[in-house]
Amino acid sequence: MKDDFLKYQAQTSPHPLFMEVSHAKGSYIYDVDGKAHLDFVAGVSACTLGHCHPKVMNAIKEQTEKYMHVMVYGEFAQSPAVEFSKLIAKQLPESLNCTYLVNSGTEAVEGSLKLVKRITGRTQLIAANNAYHGNTQGSMSVMGNENRKQAFRPLLPDIDFIEFNNEDDLLKITEKTAGVLLETIQGSAGFVPPQNDYLKKVKQRCEEVGALLILDEIQPGFGRTGTLFGFQQFNVVPDILAIGKGMGGGMPVGAFIASYEHMQKLTNAPKLGHITTFGGHPVIAAASLATLKEVLESNLMAEALRKEALFRELLQHPLIESVRGKGLMLAIMVKNADVANHVILKCFNKGLILFWLMFEPKAVRITPPLTISDEEIKEGCNYILEALNSFN
Repeated sequence: MKDDFLKYQAQTSPHPLFMEVSHAKGSYIYDVDGKAHLDFVAGVSACTLGHCHPKVMNAIKEQTEKYMHVMVYGEFAQSPAVEFSKLIAKQLPESLNCTYLVNSGTEAVEGSLKLVKRITGRTQLIAANNAYHGNTQGSMSVMGNENRKQAFRPLLPDIDFIEFNNEDDLLKITEKTAGVLLETIQGSAGFVPPQNDYLKKVKQRCEEVGALLILDEIQPGFGRTGTLFGFQQFNVVPDILAIGKGMGGGMPVGAFIASYEHMQKLTNAPKLGHITTFGGHPVIAAASLATLKEVLESNLMAEALRKEALFRELLQHPLIESVRGKGLMLAIMVKNADVANHVILKCFNKGLILFWLMFEPKAVRITPPLTISDEEIKEGCNYILEALNSFN
């Protein structure tokens, strides 16, 4: 199968990790040789409840027995999508009360960018250096890394960039700006959190000039940082919230959320201002609803903060400069890229799955399922320390 994988399936890089998967359960992925791999990545923050969580699996099974795809988004009322949208609205500030369900995080960003243009009648968009919001052409346009997008230009015009946490750059947000798009915690840049009420100050500047703030919660979302969404810790309410990854419990999904009044702008003048065939798919929505209920009804969010403390206690080594992030969205910052590569590959061979961050070569990603146990954390951290000790 590995030969066919390379021959018939398009690749994203010349060097895939190349594990042939047999099955996955809880915090482990098993290869076809029967080897268990402890998963400290969770499908890049997507498998909030681990692999094949019974409540998610039951929700999928029950929904497939009722109906699957029946109509393009927005024409038929389907209970999983409606129930999910209603429940998430109850967890959010009053101004974030209307959800548009799509198929992925990058689609959530695309819809958000269209919406701020439609609301304001302006065209300028502002994003952050080293930002990552997806890889479709609109999302790539607001990616803050020219090396990654140069080959695909021309992209969207009228895009400007600011430095995350640099308050002097806020003056770049003007009466020409339709929207400012920021990650609540910068992911690919190295899990960089906002400092000194930065997000609150961005929102204040947006209000001064009539621009709108979009917060990308695609990685921090659904309990990973100790609250349902990261922005809830930073004294700010966005005008639009983009979500994805962990909301589906391992299924492909995304959404953007705004006020009902704002979202109506996509309904008229023109009609069908944003459309999708499979957005709000009933099986995906059922999995998302089951995931959201479990996060809300369990102690997983509080446990994420306690488990963060355990990681920080265990990950002490001369080659570790710091541990960045919040909750179970963590990045080990090591001395250089050689150390990071050694740790990730050495641990993979031992049976621990770690991963890189796109724009920070010295970082090692740790984003395990929220359901990971203390014993599994200790086991994985021992592998990491052994790998660090073996670095020459």
